[in-house]
Formats: sequence, structure tokens, C-alpha cells
Amino acid sequence: MPHINLLPWREEQRQESKKKFVTILIAIVIVCFASMYLLSSFYGALKDGQNLKNSYLSAEINKLDKRITDIRDLDKKKENLQQRMRLIEELQSSRNLGTQIMDEVAKIVPAGVYFTKLERRGNQIHVLGRSESNNRLSTMLRQVQSSYLLERPSMQGIVAGNKSSSLLSDFNMEFYVKPFNKIGEVNNEP
Repeated sequence: MPHINLLPWREEQRQESKKKFVTILIAIVIVCFASMYLLSSFYGALKDGQNLKNSYLSAEINKLDKRITDIRDLDKKKENLQQRMRLIEELQSSRNLGTQIMDEVAKIVPAGVYFTKLERRGNQIHVLGRSESNNRLSTMLRQVQSSYLLERPSMQGIVAGNKSSSLLSDFNMEFYVKPFNKIGEVNNEP
């Protein structure tokens, strides 16, 4: 048996093992590259889908922002219209204010009190006059306080009458017309 040479058989087996190893190695490399390509494609598709969603959301947000600015503009226009309406209502209600003031002044002046001068400056009414007694003036002050249209009466001064008319005292007083909203509240009460 010493003449049998087993080397070529081993050499062939080694060559075949090398071929199998290289084939398996190439197959593993191909599978790795294919799986990396598939994963890359999958995540790329996910990224593209998310980018589409983001662009859609951005477009919708822009639309909503435009609507919000439109709504704010409408709110400004609404506020301007409401302010105009309040001004028109105030002008409408104060249109006859002079007549109402004169009517109310006629109601609050008791017998024995005479006006010599009645002057209105804005909401302030300044009165000069004569009175037969101080009690009548205090009655007039109480009636101004209970008036729906007039408020804050103040007596500036009472001077005893001069020699020609010693029965009458001169007085100086002022009171104010209530603001529009207070008049409207009083008039609207049941």
C-alpha cells in the first residue's frame, strides 16, 4: 500500500470545498445586497409617503391660515359696524334730548322757584334763579336726584334777596345729564 498516493484526492476535495465556500460567500453577499436594497427601497417609500403627507398638511395649514386672516378681517369689520350702530343708536336717542331735558326740568322745579338763566354745556346744566324759600330749593335738589335723566345736583350758592325783592333769594346751582347708557338702562326697566 505504500504505493497508493492520496494527495490528488485531497487536493480535489480541497478545490471543491473552496468552490463551495466561494459560491456560498457570493450567495451571501448577493442576499445581503438584495436585502439592503429592499430595506432601502421600503424606507425610501415610507419617507416619500411621509413627505407627501407633510406637503398636504402644509397646504391645508396655509388654507386655514388664510381663513383665519379672513375671519379676523370679518371680526374687525363686525366691530366697526357694531361701533357705528352704537353711535347711531346714541345719536338717535339723544336726538330729542334737549326736549327731554326741558320737560324734565319743568317737572323738577317746584312752585316758588324761578329760573332766570338755564345754560347747558355738554352734559352739565348750569342754572341761575330765584327762590321763595330754601325748603323749595332742597325739594328741587331731591327731585333732581330721583330724576331718570338728571344726576349729581350741587348748589353753588344762595344769596339773600336785595332790598327791592327781599322775599326772593338768588341761587346758583348745577347738575348733569346722565350718560346715554344709564338713561337707556333706566328707560328699559319694566
